[in-house]
Amino acid sequence: MAVENPNTVDTSQKIGSLLLKNPIITASGTFGYTNEYEEFMELKSIGGIVTKGITLNPRQGNPQPRIKEVHGGLINSIGLENIGIQAFIEKKLPVLKENNINFIVNIAGESPEEYKKIASICQENEINAIEMNLSCPNVDKGCLEFGKDEESLYKLVLEVRKVFRGALIVKLGSNVSYPEKIAIAVQNAGADAISAINTVKAMHVNINKNYKGFKFIKGGLSGQSIKPLALNFIYEIKKHTNIPIIGMGGISNLNDMLEFFAVGSDAIQIGTGTFTHPNLSEKLAFKLENFMKVNGYNNLQALIHSLRTEDMNKNGND
Repeated sequence: MAVENPNTVDTSQKIGSLLLKNPIITASGTFGYTNEYEEFMELKSIGGIVTKGITLNPRQGNPQPRIKEVHGGLINSIGLENIGIQAFIEKKLPVLKENNINFIVNIAGESPEEYKKIASICQENEINAIEMNLSCPNVDKGCLEFGKDEESLYKLVLEVRKVFRGALIVKLGSNVSYPEKIAIAVQNAGADAISAINTVKAMHVNINKNYKGFKFIKGGLSGQSIKPLALNFIYEIKKHTNIPIIGMGGISNLNDMLEFFAVGSDAIQIGTGTFTHPNLSEKLAFKLENFMKVNGYNNLQALIHSLRTEDMNKNGND
């Protein structure tokens, strides 16, 4: 009879019907479509990847300039540049399946009909999980437009739920007035999980040298500067929902990850940090497992429960 290794810990997490090896996922728009990062890390060492945002038809994205480094983060205005769902199915999906990569397809649309059509195509092609982008601030139509109003959001997610049977994740942003109402609408419509937060509306200004006029770039701010916003958003919606939350927003080390678990996240996504440290997600997977071993946590749920023993409604001080 085999003897269980006392140093083995269970880092797995389940999001709907999607089983993750560990709770670490790479965020959409930061990791490519398939195996682009395999020269930097072992892709199977993490829970999964989220693909670049996919729309019904190919998109060229916004004109340059569309990326600007700022203090504590990055402003991007990519505009959902992508190859479209049909090219993704033909060229990218086979690579994901052949390499046995755990993945989630991020989808975006300009109308409810487009979201529903893309979700139907994903269902037809046996894709196990999708993430509905309902919070991107970098496009003129769709996304954030649907994610601001709980009634419109409820109807949209409900329609997608009718045609997609896999794990349905809805990506929300903090550019809303009442996060809890938005989150409740997502849950009531049948989503399996919420991912949050998307980038935050921001602007960078360069004043001309002669002090006459200026140039600017507007887009979505990501990185460590938005972490406090993300933590608060997740803390607030966790009090009103019981579906899993995938947290993101400036996570760059183990302590960041533990903070997100403490306020309500069940899994996390790594985004901007990947640009400076391409193997960051793999390193965090290793650090999480080692932390659990050293501190006597046999499974991820035990760790998360321990972190949440503080009253969720208490406004404490350090």
